[in-house]
Amino acid sequence: MTMEQDNGGARRVQFGLFEADLKSGELRRSGVRVRLQSQPFKLLVALLEHPGEVVSRETLQHLLWGSDTTVDFDHSLGIAVNKLRDALGDSAENPRFVETLAKRGYRFIAPVKTIDPSPAPASAEAATPDLPAAPTSRSNRNRWRWVAGALALVILALAAILFQRPQVLKPYRIVQVTYSGHVLANDLDVQSVSSSASDGARLYFSQMNGGNPALAVALAANGEISYIDLPSEIGAPLIGSLSPDGSKLIVHSHLQADPEQPLWIVPTLGGDALRVPNVVAHDATWMPDGRHLLVANGNDLAIVGTDGSDPHSFLKTQGLGFWLRWSPDGSRLRFTVRDTKNLTLSLWEADADGSHLHPLLQGWSQPASECCGSWTPDGEFYVFQSWHSGHSEIWALQEHPWYRKDREPRQITNGPLDYEAPSTSPGSHRIQFIGVDWQIELLRATPKSNAFLALESNLSTAALAVYSADGQWVAWLNASDGSLWRSRANGTERLELTTPPFRIFNMKWSPDHRQLALMGEEPGKPWRVYLMDADGGKLTPALNEDRNEADPDWAADGQTLVFGRPPDRMDMGQPKAIHLLNLQTHQVTEVPGSAGLFSPRFSPDGRYIAAIRLDQKALMLFDRTTERWTTLAVHGVGDPTWSHDSRFVYFQDFLEQGKPIYRVAIPAGPVEQVATIRSLQPIAATDYRLIGLAPGDLPMVSARTSSVNLYRVDLDEH
Repeated sequence: MTMEQDNGGARRVQFGLFEADLKSGELRRSGVRVRLQSQPFKLLVALLEHPGEVVSRETLQHLLWGSDTTVDFDHSLGIAVNKLRDALGDSAENPRFVETLAKRGYRFIAPVKTIDPSPAPASAEAATPDLPAAPTSRSNRNRWRWVAGALALVILALAAILFQRPQVLKPYRIVQVTYSGHVLANDLDVQSVSSSASDGARLYFSQMNGGNPALAVALAANGEISYIDLPSEIGAPLIGSLSPDGSKLIVHSHLQADPEQPLWIVPTLGGDALRVPNVVAHDATWMPDGRHLLVANGNDLAIVGTDGSDPHSFLKTQGLGFWLRWSPDGSRLRFTVRDTKNLTLSLWEADADGSHLHPLLQGWSQPASECCGSWTPDGEFYVFQSWHSGHSEIWALQEHPWYRKDREPRQITNGPLDYEAPSTSPGSHRIQFIGVDWQIELLRATPKSNAFLALESNLSTAALAVYSADGQWVAWLNASDGSLWRSRANGTERLELTTPPFRIFNMKWSPDHRQLALMGEEPGKPWRVYLMDADGGKLTPALNEDRNEADPDWAADGQTLVFGRPPDRMDMGQPKAIHLLNLQTHQVTEVPGSAGLFSPRFSPDGRYIAAIRLDQKALMLFDRTTERWTTLAVHGVGDPTWSHDSRFVYFQDFLEQGKPIYRVAIPAGPVEQVATIRSLQPIAATDYRLIGLAPGDLPMVSARTSSVNLYRVDLDEH
């Protein structure tokens, strides 16, 4: 039975601001006609005839195309549904009108009202004889014409207001909250992600202090900063979230190489931090009840008591899930997923019971680059960060907009800083986030001194630099856009080799300085090893495989590359080992005994390979003549670098205060300290990293003197 039969021959129905004329095939919104093609309108009629009921796919196929028409039904129905949703300003993720029921059909979920029914035929008993019409005066006709005209003008005015082009909004007023410049910036490549959190009066965040992260608290009123004492086991605290009552933080450490770390509950107003027993995770958040935690370990999200009791699975993510946030009413969970193979970030949503898992902004940016979202306390806005045109900005998604265009995310910031990690404040639409102003300077040690000096002026804009073995050439990454350049060491013969969006993590010169081996990635693709002529030309992948490759380095003969795999923080769950690639035969062989090692480096004489254990607590040495591994040093090891005569390996201990640089004699020690962050003074570096050796075996470092602070915006103020 059709709607017309059910409702006395109804010709028009109303739902929301829409009105559909089932006879004429017209759809109007607030009186203004909406263009809708024939098949989508037939679909709408079929759904409106059975509001609140599931209309099967088979029924729709028969109604829209009949039994004699041959079409690609799934594809055609999908197009019709999408066009109908576009006309209604609806979405599959948050439907207001058309709900999808997987493998079953569709349902119209909005209230439907019948208007203007056709007059029912009069019965013989009810029939009355024709009577002469009452006389109508000219004044009455004019009065009704005037009323009709006035109503038409009102309707047109309302339509103009409702559908006028949206006014250009004034920029949001961004207020700086802290002024230390030392707030910890997030590094998503290695899963160093920390949230700020606010109880209204105070802001909690991670901040660099003496070269290492510390847990800081600032007064919202004036930005005054103090520190929260933590056990020594929490060497680099990263905040998961603040408890619902504002009394406790869930925190984990980042100094260890393993991304899954113990969780700690830290009181915000004093008291001892308590470890959550028998639980390790790379992120966690409080459940809405304040008595349980939602923890992320690998690709699993699980619920556990704050005392470690009663762990049980919640859902499995399609990548590395983190930045877990519940909606204010506790009905939905949103989180970020990092695809460690394709290096993308996307926002996902699930219901409170773990069902209906789906991406939030699928296709909004290509490749996906959305991260780290938080709800305002009233649930009206969801704020997140996203990369567009090479910069990270803050965006806001209005949760229940009435105007279609407001369903699109609204940009909140617009440079010149990189803005990231938004969080919200209780009882307001105020959000706070990190603003990053990078200031990187490359320095080299001076002979027979602990002092460091800036590199040559042509490298003043470099983020990374590598010299050829003879010291005559240098390749560097431009800090502003990541492009790769090469020149003579004196700055002449400059040549740009790569341009954005191709991104490079590191590079090495061939022994004859005619080629470069790169660890790089195209947007949405894994890290790969590439080869490139030093005089320019095409980037050539060294291998034909679809997984992450890392840290290429040349053998002394120039015919062999050694490479490894990224650590778990960059490529979780994949086997790790070190391999040799013969560039002539393209044969790949695994270095014996190298399972669980990464970051390989050939000695210049070709005899040894240095590498790091996956926990980054040991520097290992492989002797190619004996095919045996030995332990050179037990430290927090990062960035091994060979001296040009193969007598020493330099490395940086990222676990020790001040992140000192050491060198170890080959083949069996001793280990001696070369420099610490204090050696960089008077440069006020907040962090630094060993990046290689300049000619003369002088340690070369990237000193970060960037200014990173907390900022805030009130979404109600323009």
